[in-house]
Amino acid sequence: MVVISKRQKALIFGGLVVSVSFFNQLFAAVLPEDRADILYHKFDGGGVVIDGPSILIRKSIKDTVSISANYYVDNVSSASIDVVTTASAYIEQRVEKSMSVEYLRDKTVLSINYGMSDENDYSARTASFNFTQDFFGDLTTISAGYSQGWDVVGKRDEPEFKFDASRKQYRFGLSQILTKNSLVGISWETISDAGFLNNPYRSVRYIDPTTAVGYSFQAELYPETRTSDALSVRGMYYLPYRAAIKAEARIFSDTWGVEAKNYEIGYTHPIGEEWILDFKIRHYEQTQADFYSDLYNRIDAQNFLARDKEMSAFSDDSVGLAVSYEHELLEWEAFDKFSINLSVDYIQFDYENFRDIRENTVVGQEPFYSFDATVTRLFFSIWY
Repeated sequence: MVVISKRQKALIFGGLVVSVSFFNQLFAAVLPEDRADILYHKFDGGGVVIDGPSILIRKSIKDTVSISANYYVDNVSSASIDVVTTASAYIEQRVEKSMSVEYLRDKTVLSINYGMSDENDYSARTASFNFTQDFFGDLTTISAGYSQGWDVVGKRDEPEFKFDASRKQYRFGLSQILTKNSLVGISWETISDAGFLNNPYRSVRYIDPTTAVGYSFQAELYPETRTSDALSVRGMYYLPYRAAIKAEARIFSDTWGVEAKNYEIGYTHPIGEEWILDFKIRHYEQTQADFYSDLYNRIDAQNFLARDKEMSAFSDDSVGLAVSYEHELLEWEAFDKFSINLSVDYIQFDYENFRDIRENTVVGQEPFYSFDATVTRLFFSIWY
């Protein structure tokens, strides 16, 4: 099981997809263009390296149906602080496959999606349904969706260790074209999780005077239910010279006591007819879960126990730069155009109450943990 949290991975790898999908919804209902995408992604930071390819193919049928298939691979090499302080480094692979069908009728788009991912100790299955409708001369777009997930949590070298986890996600979005140069939208989602929700490899530490280091470990224990809500506001303003400014604000809260917010601003600048530069900065911060502690005063100190750093209070700041090149293939019959995109993000994580126990000092006085990471994406697309 990948030690970097799934929420954090979604932020890192899914942010670009979410942003693109959202701004696409601001225009009239259309099916995705026929094209093939090849992506290479890499996350490197905090002792964790995650990289791999992704291939996505889309094809329309009679201008009313679009079918797509995606194959995505994560190769994980982890020697994170969670691993090296309680276990040993490991290497594993996660493979994800998904397929979606979209149907266009007048100004309505309906889509269904099914995906599955597997690794040696975790399997996930997800089905989703989405609806998009344009109103008022295509100036207003309403979208809604529902997803259901079924996971099985395992543990390496323990075949009898199997627990279920499920999740339900509801989402709603409203976008509006304000003027010929400005777009704005708001989206809301709520997620309900149930089952085994913590990582079976993580441990908490508690004071133990009988040990040489002054503390011992026991397994984490989380509640079996969690409900979270998130509200986002995004906007885009086109400048006279074909450039654009984008902004986003998002707030999040859940029944575990975690509250978070993030802000992002971006700028897109064209160079000639074929090159585009993108620049963005982003800030994220969150509070700790109610049952989190870096150091408990005794074993079984409370009903629920957590020392996952993603459940602690922390913040991160990132800056990103992307360049893309798009070229029409006028002399080709089978293909229309292609694009090449390269983006690099630099992220600095700072934890406010998660200590680096690799430092040999007084128990509970270790320095707070921090690390930086880079996220690289190389993306090639061809239209046909």
